Amino acid sequence: MSAAAWIARPSGPLRGLVAVPGDKSVSHRVMLLGAVASEPLEAAGFLRSADCLATRRAVELLGAEVEDLPDGRVRVTPPKALRDPPAPLDFGNSGTGLRLMTGLLAGRRIEAELTGDASLCRRPMERVAAPLRLMGAVLDTTDGRPPVRIGRAGPLQALEYDLSVASAQVKSALLLAGLSAGGRTLVRQPAITRDHTERMLAALGCPVEMGPWGAAVTGPCRPRGGSVVVPGDFSSAAFFIVAGLLAAGDDPLVVSGVGLNPTRTGLLEILRLMGARIEVRNRRETCGEEVADLGVWRSELRGIDVPAELVPLAIDEFPVLFVAAALARGTTRVRGAEELRVKESDRLGVMARALAATGITVAEHPDGLDIEGGVLRGGTVDSAGDHRVAMAFAVAAARAAAPIRILDVANVATSYPGFAADATRLGIGLEAQRQQGAA
Repeated sequence: MSAAAWIARPSGPLRGLVAVPGDKSVSHRVMLLGAVASEPLEAAGFLRSADCLATRRAVELLGAEVEDLPDGRVRVTPPKALRDPPAPLDFGNSGTGLRLMTGLLAGRRIEAELTGDASLCRRPMERVAAPLRLMGAVLDTTDGRPPVRIGRAGPLQALEYDLSVASAQVKSALLLAGLSAGGRTLVRQPAITRDHTERMLAALGCPVEMGPWGAAVTGPCRPRGGSVVVPGDFSSAAFFIVAGLLAAGDDPLVVSGVGLNPTRTGLLEILRLMGARIEVRNRRETCGEEVADLGVWRSELRGIDVPAELVPLAIDEFPVLFVAAALARGTTRVRGAEELRVKESDRLGVMARALAATGITVAEHPDGLDIEGGVLRGGTVDSAGDHRVAMAFAVAAARAAAPIRILDVANVATSYPGFAADATRLGIGLEAQRQQGAA
């Protein structure tokens, strides 16, 4: 059955304020760490998206109790010990949930199978599985991909490991495995990657070291419970940041309560190099994470060569960055982004085809794109079921010359269930349609 489609129409000036939903990365970690904590863990701002709800169902199958509290918070009460799940743990489209859970379970003396949808089962797992085996984990992949079968093993041995590719998911999986290992598990990274896991582990009392070099945790350790607040998701905010740069009115578009973890905000630095006017307001901190409000003015962007050191700090935001590049003056060049080939889709290939379908000149390379800024003439694009591609073209339509039809948008629910409503309220012309053949 075909998923729903959107018609995104050129809009007038965008205006207003939007509070994006809770950070997806932090929300996954609330469930994972809450399931092995010493006391219940409560969180405000937990993202109730398909991805995070899949992780919630997984920890419930492992014996944790998860409650929705009347004030909108969520409480995770850990079992005395995790149990063998009665069914495979299905993570849907969530690579983060599956990879991090693999690390968490590797030394817990249980047997489990971790799987997901067809897209997830095409994504690589050996980069996580191989170092976990070095720690003593018993696990098998399916030709290097999910499903992953975890055998009864533990305790694990601490490990010093050098990542060959900068990957927060691999680093986090090893740190979570280190919670059930004896000694100091140290992960060195070739470039800075997201550090949500180590920040939350530190906030919950685990002995953690972190820096540009990577991170380490000393186990065995059980995180303490307590209360945390999940900041607004920067990757979700990215769509409205670019929307404001393209089509804000006389006043700035305001995106409130956004998490500004420095390992996530490469997009802001890239956009500023392109000429973006973005003001950071009302800085504060929660759960070890900086939070602020962003005022975004319409800006005339120019093409740049994206600095290599910023690529891993903006890896999830490239679909909407490519849209900004398509409407900038001159050519934008990106290299060192081969990680985009193994996301929810091949984001380099999918974005190159979609931009070309709307009249933009694009050159595709193994690890990046060259995008010549121009006029989006409208047309039909296939998101390939990738939520970030779909939302990027919804934003693009604000400055298009004609409507853009975006196919296969159902997976937007994996990260931002309320995106269409928020976009419409700010003035983006977005209309849901059924694709031909949908039931």
